[in-house]
Amino acid sequence: MTGNYLALLEESLRKKLQVMAEIQDYNLRQQRIFQSNEVNLDKFDEYVDEKGKLIDRLTALDNGFEKLYANVAEELSGNREQYAAQIKILQGLVTKVTEQSVAIQAQETRNKKMMEDFFRKERDGIRMGRKTSKAAIGYYKTMSKSAVVAPQFMDSKK
Repeated sequence: MTGNYLALLEESLRKKLQVMAEIQDYNLRQQRIFQSNEVNLDKFDEYVDEKGKLIDRLTALDNGFEKLYANVAEELSGNREQYAAQIKILQGLVTKVTEQSVAIQAQETRNKKMMEDFFRKERDGIRMGRKTSKAAIGYYKTMSKSAVVAPQFMDSKK
């Protein structure tokens, strides 16, 4: 019975690695959006939604793994030698999951900074646009108030 549980734990970890790889792929797509000349925020939002679904799957896999491990942990502690090969495989997979988790966190941090930089530039551009508009409106008002002076040296007779 424990062998079956260990096989399920292994399968769960492999699925988790697959989902994490998909999350990394979406992170790369988001990164490319902010590195391009024309930022497509609709596409970015679509990727955020897709990543949200993947994170939900990851959470479900985590919960299932924890429940399964709770069922088998006691028996494993008493019979480690019997399941040593499977335990070693599980430990390797857990290490990979941890490494991938760290890589995802680094990607998320980089993407967050790129997004903040983008929005900062957009805000600065809007601010500059407002200043330019105010200057143009001020110039227009000033010029409108000044009376147009007819040329002084023109001969009005024909």
